[in-house]
Amino acid sequence: MAATTRDFERLLDANLNRFKEGVRVVEDVMRYLYDHAELALKLKKVRHNATLIFQQNNLDLCALCAGRDSQNDVLVDSDFSNAGSCLQMVQANFKRAQESARVLEECFKYLIAFAKPADFKSLRYELYTLEKECIALIQA
Repeated sequence: MAATTRDFERLLDANLNRFKEGVRVVEDVMRYLYDHAELALKLKKVRHNATLIFQQNNLDLCALCAGRDSQNDVLVDSDFSNAGSCLQMVQANFKRAQESARVLEECFKYLIAFAKPADFKSLRYELYTLEKECIALIQA
Protein backbone atom coordinates (compact mmCIF):
# COMPACT_ATOMS: atom_id res chain seq x y z
CA MET A 1 0.00 0.00 0.00
CA ALA A 2 1.49 3.33 -1.05
CA ALA A 3 1.52 6.23 1.37
CA THR A 4 -0.78 9.11 0.51
CA THR A 5 -0.17 12.81 0.90
CA ARG A 6 -2.39 12.69 3.99
CA ASP A 7 -0.27 9.89 5.48
CA PHE A 8 2.86 11.93 4.88
CA GLU A 9 1.24 15.00 6.44
CA ARG A 10 0.36 12.90 9.50
CA LEU A 11 4.00 11.78 9.76
CA LEU A 12 5.28 15.36 9.60
CA ASP A 13 2.61 16.64 12.00
CA ALA A 14 3.23 13.90 14.57
CA ASN A 15 6.99 14.39 14.54
CA LEU A 16 6.87 18.18 14.67
CA ASN A 17 4.50 17.92 17.64
CA ARG A 18 6.66 15.28 19.35
CA PHE A 19 9.76 17.41 18.79
CA LYS A 20 8.20 20.58 20.18
CA GLU A 21 6.54 18.80 23.12
CA GLY A 22 9.79 17.14 24.16
CA VAL A 23 11.73 20.38 23.97
CA ARG A 24 8.96 22.25 25.83
CA VAL A 25 9.08 19.85 28.78
CA VAL A 26 12.82 20.40 29.19
CA GLU A 27 12.45 24.13 28.60
CA ASP A 28 9.90 24.37 31.42
CA VAL A 29 12.04 22.25 33.76
CA MET A 30 14.97 24.61 33.19
CA ARG A 31 12.72 27.65 33.57
CA TYR A 32 10.57 26.72 36.55
CA LEU A 33 12.50 24.09 38.49
CA TYR A 34 16.05 25.37 37.95
CA ASP A 35 15.42 29.09 37.23
CA HIS A 36 17.96 28.88 34.42
CA ALA A 37 16.95 31.58 31.93
CA GLU A 38 19.82 30.99 29.51
CA LEU A 39 19.08 27.29 28.95
CA ALA A 40 15.33 27.90 28.87
CA LEU A 41 15.79 30.56 26.19
CA LYS A 42 18.09 28.34 24.11
CA LEU A 43 15.50 25.55 24.24
CA LYS A 44 12.70 27.98 23.35
CA LYS A 45 14.72 29.12 20.33
CA VAL A 46 15.20 25.50 19.19
CA ARG A 47 11.46 24.86 19.55
CA HIS A 48 10.55 27.96 17.55
CA ASN A 49 13.18 27.19 14.90
CA ALA A 50 11.48 23.87 14.18
CA THR A 51 8.27 25.68 13.29
CA LEU A 52 10.24 28.22 11.29
CA ILE A 53 11.79 25.46 9.17
CA PHE A 54 8.32 24.26 8.23
CA GLN A 55 7.21 27.80 7.38
CA GLN A 56 10.36 28.51 5.32
CA ASN A 57 9.61 25.39 3.29
CA ASN A 58 6.03 26.50 2.67
CA LEU A 59 4.53 23.70 4.72
CA ASP A 60 1.13 24.78 5.99
CA LEU A 61 0.85 23.81 9.67
CA CYS A 62 -2.95 24.11 9.48
CA ALA A 63 -3.02 21.62 6.60
CA LEU A 64 -0.84 19.24 8.59
CA CYS A 65 -3.17 19.56 11.55
CA ALA A 66 -6.17 18.86 9.32
CA GLY A 67 -4.69 15.45 8.50
CA ARG A 68 -4.28 14.57 12.17
CA ASP A 69 -6.19 11.47 13.24
CA SER A 70 -5.32 11.03 16.92
CA GLN A 71 -8.32 8.85 17.73
CA ASN A 72 -7.27 6.23 15.20
CA ASP A 73 -3.54 6.23 15.97
CA VAL A 74 -2.61 2.55 16.21
CA LEU A 75 -0.15 3.22 19.06
CA VAL A 76 -2.14 5.79 21.03
CA ASP A 77 -2.07 3.61 24.18
CA SER A 78 1.57 2.56 23.98
CA ASP A 79 3.13 4.86 26.57
CA PHE A 80 5.59 2.71 28.50
CA SER A 81 7.03 5.44 30.67
CA ASN A 82 7.43 4.91 34.39
CA ALA A 83 7.58 7.53 37.07
CA GLY A 84 11.15 8.48 37.75
CA SER A 85 13.42 11.32 38.64
CA CYS A 86 13.54 14.77 37.11
CA LEU A 87 16.78 13.73 35.41
CA GLN A 88 15.05 10.73 33.79
CA MET A 89 12.19 12.96 32.62
CA VAL A 90 14.62 15.43 31.06
CA GLN A 91 16.63 12.68 29.38
CA ALA A 92 13.48 10.99 28.02
CA ASN A 93 12.21 14.24 26.56
CA PHE A 94 15.56 15.08 24.98
CA LYS A 95 15.57 11.61 23.36
CA ARG A 96 11.99 12.12 22.16
CA ALA A 97 12.91 15.43 20.53
CA GLN A 98 16.17 14.11 19.06
CA GLU A 99 14.45 11.09 17.52
CA SER A 100 11.74 13.29 16.03
CA ALA A 101 14.37 15.64 14.63
CA ARG A 102 15.98 12.64 12.93
CA VAL A 103 12.66 11.58 11.39
CA LEU A 104 12.05 15.12 10.15
CA GLU A 105 15.60 15.31 8.80
CA GLU A 106 15.04 12.13 6.79
CA CYS A 107 11.62 13.25 5.55
CA PHE A 108 13.00 16.58 4.40
CA LYS A 109 15.99 14.86 2.79
CA TYR A 110 14.07 12.34 0.70
CA LEU A 111 10.52 13.58 0.38
CA ILE A 112 10.69 17.34 0.20
CA ALA A 113 13.10 18.06 -2.62
CA PHE A 114 13.32 21.81 -2.07
CA ALA A 115 14.03 21.62 1.66
CA LYS A 116 17.36 21.63 3.44
CA PRO A 117 17.66 18.53 5.64
CA ALA A 118 20.62 20.15 7.38
CA ASP A 119 18.17 22.40 9.21
CA PHE A 120 16.80 19.55 11.33
CA LYS A 121 20.22 17.95 11.53
CA SER A 122 21.62 21.12 13.08
CA LEU A 123 18.69 21.29 15.53
CA ARG A 124 19.33 17.66 16.49
CA TYR A 125 23.00 18.36 17.17
CA GLU A 126 22.09 21.48 19.11
CA LEU A 127 19.84 19.30 21.27
CA TYR A 128 22.76 16.93 21.94
CA THR A 129 24.76 19.88 23.29
CA LEU A 130 21.85 21.27 25.31
CA GLU A 131 21.15 17.83 26.76
CA LYS A 132 24.70 17.67 28.12
CA GLU A 133 24.39 21.16 29.63
CA CYS A 134 21.00 20.45 31.24
CA ILE A 135 22.12 17.12 32.68
CA ALA A 136 25.23 18.75 34.14
CA LEU A 137 23.03 21.39 35.77
CA ILE A 138 20.64 18.81 37.24
CA GLN A 139 23.47 16.65 38.55
CA ALA A 140 25.33 19.59 40.11
